Order: sequence, then structure tokens, then C-alpha cells
Amino acid sequence: MGSRARARRAVAVLGFAGLLCAVLGAVMIVVVPTLIKQQVLKNVRIDPSSLSFNMWKEIPIPFYLSVYFFDIVNPDAILLGEKPQVRERGPYVYREFRHKSNITFNGNDTVSFLEYRSFQFQPDKSHGLESDYIVMPNILVLAAAMMMENKPMSMKLIMTLAFSTLGERAFMNRTVSEIMWGYDDPLIHLINKYLPNVFPFKGKFGLFAELNNSDSGLFTVFTGVKDFSRIHLVDKWNGLSKVSFWHSDQCNMINGTSGQMWAPFMTPETSLQFYSPEACRSMNLVYKESGMFEGIPTYRFMAPSTLFANGSVYAPNEGFCPCLESGIQNISTCRFNAPLFLSHPHFYNADPVLAEAVLGLHPNQEEHSLFLDVHPVTGIPMNCSVKLQLSLYIKAIKGIGQTGKIKPVVLPLVWFEESGAMEGEPLQTFYTQLVLMPSVLHYAQYILLALGCVLLLIPIIHQIRSQGPGDATSQPSTAAQPDRLPGPCTPLLQDSLSGQPTSPKV
Repeated sequence: MGSRARARRAVAVLGFAGLLCAVLGAVMIVVVPTLIKQQVLKNVRIDPSSLSFNMWKEIPIPFYLSVYFFDIVNPDAILLGEKPQVRERGPYVYREFRHKSNITFNGNDTVSFLEYRSFQFQPDKSHGLESDYIVMPNILVLAAAMMMENKPMSMKLIMTLAFSTLGERAFMNRTVSEIMWGYDDPLIHLINKYLPNVFPFKGKFGLFAELNNSDSGLFTVFTGVKDFSRIHLVDKWNGLSKVSFWHSDQCNMINGTSGQMWAPFMTPETSLQFYSPEACRSMNLVYKESGMFEGIPTYRFMAPSTLFANGSVYAPNEGFCPCLESGIQNISTCRFNAPLFLSHPHFYNADPVLAEAVLGLHPNQEEHSLFLDVHPVTGIPMNCSVKLQLSLYIKAIKGIGQTGKIKPVVLPLVWFEESGAMEGEPLQTFYTQLVLMPSVLHYAQYILLALGCVLLLIPIIHQIRSQGPGDATSQPSTAAQPDRLPGPCTPLLQDSLSGQPTSPKV
């Protein structure tokens, strides 16, 4: 009896434990998603107490700027009207350092900040040195010539004379360092003296001179502390809620984030919108596919084919015109009216006519498309590669001898890639707290529920087995009894069972 009692107690304990596990698992299934959401919201908002605040303030991702130049092979032939031929040089790689300053929390659930950038050349990652010489279009001369196209002939002749006096030519041969960070040019001093405010720069002229040791403008973004639905969205840039560079309200809108973090809980229907001060416009990337980065699930977002399409191909882009062929965006209105165009490298995703007009271009998706890999639960980028190209529209201008017989062409100057990937301790912290722990809780709830169901089956099975077939009646039937061995009382028992009287023996 003792062993049976102990078995019953053990079964009862297992049954109670099973019930407890099942209830706990069911409760977790209901509660854990809410807890995870609250934890994510707490850690991705812009607040000094959040896990991601220091990541937002001092971006831990090592960013690199890789620059590729289009070295002009036949500058003299171009002046005679022949097709340009270019040779890609690079990459010349720079480590990009970013940090935020003047961080000010406002009363309307926003925060304002300036983000400064600086660049440091990385010779070990580069294919060349900053002292390398590159033959490039003289942007100052050719842009100034384009601006004079509809001016009186007398002004054009004066400009031709000025160019000749200063020794200015349509093409120049300068070092990578000069092209990147600036060089002294007497033409700049002359223009600033007689035509002030035409150029935004007063000293050296360089393609990236304005980016080094400078900020990208005053951003004011929503923190998400009070209103989660607007988290990371830009409220104002340099005090403006929209820009005035373009010709439609839609194109002038400042949409999306500042390009560093997005709202959490993404779906494949989500798009990535951000405002780019360098492009003077908002951009929109679309979902491409799901993937993994260092064990972290990601969504890959890429540029749609309509990003730089002209108005005839994609009507909403009409406000960015006047346009040339589709696939390049005219940014002259935000670049001192110089005929500069933005596109994908090698005119990828653009009208094939553009690449065919220049020898040496080979557009392809693998090398020239841009992407962002974002953790969909938190909206934090894990890996990114943004590739853009800057080109100059050139042609012969009657009356300005330096332009010769140049045929109209959009000539690529340079393309660059900004890339970065989370790594090291920040990656491990992110993985542990925002990926591993939620995953453990997610699986634990189902394990507890399954374990509880299994434990609950134990008392049920025990009860069924304890009720054997012999418990169906209180007495076994005669037919079921086995034959007895003969004994001294067997005749008496048989007579009694047969109902005959017995007589005593003498």
C-alpha cells in the first residue's frame, strides 16, 4: 500500500507541475509579445535611458567612403567633337567619423542636433595614393560656360579672355587630394570679386571640401518618447519643414528620417524614406528580400528603378526637372546652378543612351546598386552600401573658345560608396539584448506549454492503467476460475454445490 500511495503522490505532483507549466506557457504566449514590443520601444527611442541612445549619438558602425574617379583618356579628342573615353580609377578609401553635437531636447517630443563628419585616408584599403594625378573636366570653366550660354556675345568674349589670361582650360590634371578637398584657383577669386555670392565657397574648390570637418545641417527629429508613431521622423531641417529647390510641393517635401534609424516592427510592405542634404531631396527605398547578418534577421531595401527617373517615365519626379534622359537627376538648382547630375554609378538603371555616349562605362547591378540591410524589429541598420555618381553636362558654347567643339554629353566625374556594417562589442550587445533574449522568451513559451501538456498526460495515463480488466466486477466468474486440485474436502464441496444432502461417514 505504501508504494502505491507514493506513486499516487508523485503522479499528482507531476500533474500539478504540468498544469503550472501549461498555464505559464499560455500566459507567456499572451504576454510576451507585448513585453517584447515594450522593451523594443523603450530601447529604440531617442532617450538617454534607451539602449540605442549611445549608438545614435556616437554611431559605432565604422563607415568608409570609397571614391572612384573617371580619368579622361582623350581630352584633346573631346574638344574636337569625338566621343569621350574614361578609365575608372580607385577606390580611394577614407574612414568616415561621425558624431553628434548640440543635442537639444525640445518640448514637442523632438530633439535637435548637428552631426559632424571628418575623413581620414586609408592607404591600405585603397588602390592608389592621394598624390595620384587624374585628368578631369574643369568644372569651374565648363559650368561657367554653360551659365553664359544665353548671355550676350560680348560677355562671352570677355569670359574667354579671362579664361585665357588665367590659363584656364576645359580639362585639368590634378591630384586626388586636390580634387577631393580643394585647390586654389584664380578663377574663384575673380568671380567672388566681381560676382559675389555666385559660388557658396570662398576659398578652395573641391568636390568633397564642404563635407570634411563640417555638419550636414541642423536636424530636428521626433524622439518617439511621447508618440511612437512618429519616431525618428524629421520635423525640420535647418528650421525648414520643406525645401525650395524643386518645382513641386511633393518634391520639396522633407519625408522620412535622417537616414540613420527607422521605426521598428517593419513588414515587407514597409519602405525606407529619408532626407539627404547632399542630394537636396527625400529618397525612398523599397523592400527587396529577407536575409541574415551575423545571425541577425534583416530586411534588404534597395532603390526602385524610378528613383532618378525623369518626369516622362515617372510623373511624380516631374518636379525635379528640367530633365534629360531618364535615370539622372538634375541637381543644378541646389548646386550653384552648375549643370550637375546625380545617378547610380555608370548610369546603372538609366537610359542606355547615357552609358553608350561614353566609352569605358559598364553598368551592372552587383557593383552599382545600393542597399540597406535593416533589423526589422528595431529599425536599426546592420549593413549598408549607398552608391551614387556625380556627372557634369558639357557641350560647346559659341563664343567661348575653351569649349572647342565638344558634343553635348553627360560626362561622369566620380562615383562614391558610403558603406558600413555593425561589428564588435556593439554587435554582440545588440544581438544579446534585442535578438537573443526575445528569441529565448519566444521559444520558452511554447516549450513550457508543450512540457505542461506532456506532464498532464502522466496522471491520466496512470489512472487508466490502474483500472485493469479485473476491476470490472467485484467477484470473478466461475468460468473464469482455474480448475482446483483434488483434496480431502472436494467431494463434500461438489455435493454441496450440486444441492444433494450429505451423509456422515461411519
